[in-house]
Parts: sequence; structure tokens; C-alpha cells
Amino acid sequence: MKPQFLAVVPFLFCSLVASAGDWPGFLGPGGAARSDESVPVTWSETENLLWKVDLPGSGSSSPVIVGDRVVVTCYVGGNSPVRHVLCFDRTTGESLWSVDFPVDYREDPYQGYITEHGYASNTPVTDGENLYVFLGKGGVHSLSLDGEKRWSVDVGKGSSNREWGSAASLVLHGDKVIVNAAEEARAIFALDKATGKEVWRTDADMLELTYGTPRIVSIDGGDDELVISVPGEVWGLNPENGKLRWYAESPLAGNVCPSVVVDGETVYSFGGFRSSGSVAIQAGGKGDVSDANVLWTSRSSSYVATPLLHEGRFYWIDDRGVAYCTSAADGELIYRERVGDLGGGRPVYASPVLIGGRIYVVTRRDGTIVYPPGDTFEPIARNRFAGDDTDFNASPAVSDGKLYLRSDQTLYCVGE
Repeated sequence: MKPQFLAVVPFLFCSLVASAGDWPGFLGPGGAARSDESVPVTWSETENLLWKVDLPGSGSSSPVIVGDRVVVTCYVGGNSPVRHVLCFDRTTGESLWSVDFPVDYREDPYQGYITEHGYASNTPVTDGENLYVFLGKGGVHSLSLDGEKRWSVDVGKGSSNREWGSAASLVLHGDKVIVNAAEEARAIFALDKATGKEVWRTDADMLELTYGTPRIVSIDGGDDELVISVPGEVWGLNPENGKLRWYAESPLAGNVCPSVVVDGETVYSFGGFRSSGSVAIQAGGKGDVSDANVLWTSRSSSYVATPLLHEGRFYWIDDRGVAYCTSAADGELIYRERVGDLGGGRPVYASPVLIGGRIYVVTRRDGTIVYPPGDTFEPIARNRFAGDDTDFNASPAVSDGKLYLRSDQTLYCVGE
């Protein structure tokens, strides 16, 4: 079914680019989930731990790194709930500033799936000059690198029919902040980075249960596209005005949590529940491109984590504790192996990151698994911090040979 959209004409501005050593948003530069740097393979409370700081509240959002700063968000409940944006010196862990955002509105009740990730799941993004933070029903905010509030925008107070809470992270394109507010408004917004003014808004009921972060695809000889996976379809939008360019049917029904993966002009999508699967689509075209642009579909799927693409293969550990490797050429399974020795429930929530040629997967309660890409699943290390039995839901950040991990309790810096 072709979705219906509303959009307005955008404004055009110049863009800023974060520095090369930054980890500017969810899964790093371009959402590629990779770093050529080398970080330790093993660590603990007494080995390769440079510093740690206690956090005032919980969060599933990942740290971001800009210049000499590392930034995280967290949520504190109780009688006066509040969300915090916290900034630390990335070398020493010294607290630089904290900005509070009181929760003076109704959140989704703390029950069901929302208990898996909480109320601080959206990773901030930076252009190297300012920070942009999405707090779900708490809106979108721009902060200077010194913690000064620039602007705030409400993007809705709604909920999906499942009341699972917000999850998508922000994306920058040119001088626009792209917001997947599917949970809050069944809409995607583009906001002007300088003022927060709405540049365009695209509304569609099919956005309900769309939790992934959209991505930008650069078309050779053409215009950029904003790509997002929704239940049953993958869409390519014009990032300048939010209008639909193309759509393709996918086997991902129910809800879609992983973000799309982009490799050149090919888009890969995973997820769905209970009817789950994966799909590869050639970006570009107009209208319904299901017959012309779908390269393959497969039944193998990730329910929460965004799979890692490396040298023509996808790697991930799903939320049932099963390690997968599949071919990017046709979706065929290379291996599927239960990790074993992981706790019950959903033992993995974070997405994998490739660092220095090795895959790092943060499990919720059983440490970070390190293993090499290849034909078989052969872990070489699993690293735990003694005394921290809270959930580790966030994917790691990497910068300057250091690995940054956060739990519901603590922010850690690991390095030689």
C-alpha cells in the first residue's frame, strides 16, 4: 500500500562536520559501526580501566564524543522525574556540566517492553559545534558544547498502540536535524539546526511501531535519499522536503526496531515481529520499486540490534543470545550459534561495533564479547566489571584508542 504524506518546502543552509576523532552519533560516523583504531581486547575493574563515573540515572542511549567531551543522557524517576544530559572530560572523566529536563508530562507506564530499555534510549548527535538531543515526549533540544540551551521543540506527546516508548536517534543532513518521531506523532520531522524551526514534516500512519534511526544514502550522479524501514515496507524520502520518492515491500511485519544499514547505494533492513526477516534493496527509483529494486529477502533476522556489515557479511548477536553471520550478497546463513552462558530474558540489546578488525558486542548482564569476523563464532574474550549488575543496553563509542561503555549505573573509559 502506498503511504500518504504531508510535507512543506525546506530551507537550505550550509553544514558543519564533526572532527575526524569524534564519535558523533548512534553507531559512530555515518552509522557505520566501525573504527580503525585499536582498543584493548581485555579489561576489568583492575585492567585497562582508565576511569569510571557514576551516573545519576539509567539509560540505553549510547555515549557520543565531540572534541574533548563525552556526552550521555539518563533518566531519574520518582516523584519529580527528570532527564539529564551529562558532559564529562573524555580523558579524565571529570564532570564538565549537566543540563536537566524535568518530566512535566505523562510518560508511557513503566510496564511491558518499555522496562527493557527505559526512558532514555535516544542517542544524541553532534556536528562538532552543537549537540542535538531527542528526549521522546520531552522533545528535541539543541545545546552548545558548554551546555547552554539553544532551542527546544516539541515533536509530540503521543504513544503507539503498544506504549513501548521512544527509541530512534537523531540524524543530521546539511543544516537539518532529522527526527523519527513515529512514537510521539507518527511523523518524521526536519528541523533547522540553527533555530529549531520546522523545515518539513511527513505524517503517515504506517510509521507506527517504527523504532529505527533513518539513514542517508548518497546516489551516484543523483540526490541524497533519507531511508527508513517501517512495518512491511522500506521508504526512500527526499531529505530536502520529506516527500516519498520510492517504497519497496519487505517481510518485516509487526514492529521494526533495527536501523537500516547502508552500503553504497544498497540498503539492508532487518527486524519484524512475529513475522521477521531481512531484505536488500537497491536505492533510487520512483514509486513502487518492489519488483525492480528488491535484491533478496531472507528469514534470518535481528529483533533489536542493528547488524554489523563487514566485508560482505553481516554479524550480530540477537536478543535471544544467538550469534549470526549471513551473506550480504544473498542473505544466506553462514552460521547460527547459541552463545551460551548468557542470562535469561533478552541477554543482548546493544548493536555490534567493529573496532580494529574485531567485533565487540555488549551484553546486558554478562560482559562485552569480543570475537573476530570469520566463518565460525569463536570468542576471544568476555569482559565484565565486577560490582555492576545493572543493565548494559548501550552500544559502545570509540575515540583516540579508548572505548566508552555505559550501564544504567556507570560510564566507563577503557584504554591502554
